[in-house]
Amino acid sequence: QVQLVESGGGLVQAGGSLRLSCAASGRTASIYNMGWFRQAPGKEREFVAKIRWGGASTYYASSVKGRFTISKDNAKNMLYLQMNSLNAEDTAVYFCTAQRSAGTVYDYWGQGTQVTVSS
Repeated sequence: QVQLVESGGGLVQAGGSLRLSCAASGRTASIYNMGWFRQAPGKEREFVAKIRWGGASTYYASSVKGRFTISKDNAKNMLYLQMNSLNAEDTAVYFCTAQRSAGTVYDYWGQGTQVTVSS
């Protein structure tokens, strides 16, 4: 099992920046990818970004590409999401997630952290 705990959410003005962190513990050696999803009120959960845990490949949703940067620190078992140029549409609960293999299944989820962008 892998446990994921997010932090860093909060209230920020439009145009501002925020950095989310995710601490992974447990069987982290089994992780293939780690990533971020988000869910806005009344909307489905959507993919934001992911990164190869054992490499450097990154993938982004088109809505955040160029504004958000995903990164990791394997030695500390930490995942990050640097969010710049935030706008009201970025308001959501952000979830850290991990995959044990490539594909569409995400095996582990954090509890989520709220990001609210005021316009």
